[in-house]
Amino acid sequence: MGCKRDSILATGRYVENVAAAIALVVTDERATGRVYNVADIPVLSEAEWVRAIGRAAGWTGDVVEIAHDHLPVALRGWGNANMEQEWFTDTTRIRAELGYTEPVSPGEALRRTVAWERANPPTDIPPTLFDYAAEDAVLAAAGASHE
Repeated sequence: MGCKRDSILATGRYVENVAAAIALVVTDERATGRVYNVADIPVLSEAEWVRAIGRAAGWTGDVVEIAHDHLPVALRGWGNANMEQEWFTDTTRIRAELGYTEPVSPGEALRRTVAWERANPPTDIPPTLFDYAAEDAVLAAAGASHE
């Protein structure tokens, strides 16, 4: 992972939780004329998201933080864009005014998402997106194992 972004906070959204929030807003008169942000709790850093998804997938590896400019091109994500701002949504209003809580827990949401992704793998990912030899070389240079 590019360590520039590893500590930046970001929220996730699970579709059933978003649907529940929408249903709450359209059926509760207190929401009339109000605008609400919807996102799941907790707010995690990118590295924490990778670890959480890995746990949900049964992965027991380590997340290795590598300086962005040392990453293989395929792993640079947004290229050289400055992604150092937070990407989280404040959901205080919907929780305080309407009593919203997620009906599906974060762990269960990730488990369901991993199960869906495994049952519906993409078929059109270009192999050029992956350069495992370059990834292994970066890990070796950082003194980390790729096992």
